[in-house]
Amino acid sequence: MSDKNYDIAIIGGGPVGMALALALRLSGVSILLLEARGLPEKVDDIRPLALSHGSYLILNRLGAWRKLSRSTLINTIHISNKGYLGRTVLRTQDADVNALGHVVNYFDLFHALFETTLETQTDYQTGAIVNTFSTDEQLGYLSYTQSDGTEKKISAKLLILADGGRLGNLIEDISYQTAEYDQWAITANIQAETRQTGIAYERFTSDGPIALLPSGDDFSLVWTASTEAAKEILMLPDEQFLERLHDHFGDRLGKFVHTGKRSGFPLVLKYATSNISQRIALVGNAAQTLHPVAGQGFNLGLRDAYELAQIIQDTLSEHKEIGTPGMLKQFREKRRLDSSGGRAFTDTLVKLFSNDIPLVRHLCGASLIVLDNLPFIKRFVARRMIFGARG
Repeated sequence: MSDKNYDIAIIGGGPVGMALALALRLSGVSILLLEARGLPEKVDDIRPLALSHGSYLILNRLGAWRKLSRSTLINTIHISNKGYLGRTVLRTQDADVNALGHVVNYFDLFHALFETTLETQTDYQTGAIVNTFSTDEQLGYLSYTQSDGTEKKISAKLLILADGGRLGNLIEDISYQTAEYDQWAITANIQAETRQTGIAYERFTSDGPIALLPSGDDFSLVWTASTEAAKEILMLPDEQFLERLHDHFGDRLGKFVHTGKRSGFPLVLKYATSNISQRIALVGNAAQTLHPVAGQGFNLGLRDAYELAQIIQDTLSEHKEIGTPGMLKQFREKRRLDSSGGRAFTDTLVKLFSNDIPLVRHLCGASLIVLDNLPFIKRFVARRMIFGARG
């Protein structure tokens, strides 16, 4: 027996889950949004998020962008190949947009979306741990434990997984493909002798890509290294860390003079063989987790949520039931090209550029030169980085 019935239950109340709820705020459906963690009360996650201009447009439509306390504009992306000739510079005019993207802090984005969600009628519960869930042809069912220890049981026409993929592993007809990169990403806020001017630097090295993103007056670092090297780098004193960063990145920004707190996490490619099951849809990291190269992961997850919301709204406008096999198949087909394209793009970049084979690295450098000198190809690449497969 269910304690309450909803139209939609979203499991995972992070930025993607909240964005989905906000995209449905005017649809008239009842929504339960469950988040296993409590609300972050301090900046305990220093990861930068590189939001494409397409993601900015979505967040602006959802009303969340105006609540962001800070963001930094990206007007140029400088791509280079360490130790080899070849570079590409992408500018706003190459993609016919007024910005390529923005850099925000995860904590700031979470709270902007949370404050916007509070203005809606969404039932948002934190500290909610899902214990079991199941579906039949008519409904989805789940039980969860609230933060006070009370167990609740609910039903919904559609269950949406927007968590990190834990629950997706429990669905019988969904499996995950996983590829380990044997790499970690090191993140930190960095100050250089040269202040940022709206340029995001993506530099490919044989150890993996390194990115310096404009953030305030300074930079947010995403440094990819082998697992062993990353753990060593994280343990270095600040002065030695900055010297090693300079040796690795080069002198384009002068010396690095200050680093904030550093953190590191392992990198993996993981994606669901299908993003739907009976009365269930997967979005964001529940559907795919990508390498951070080119900053595609969160942007792809946000497009998952936004397009699913559009399909739900279209279904309702046609006076049809949500969560049916037909509706879910439409979602799967609509997301297939963007999802597979994003995976292939990031995975190919990592495998081609992160190696010690001189011939391959020379060919990669040549491809950057070609890209930089063919405007129509540059536009094609830039718009797909910004808007996905429909760029």
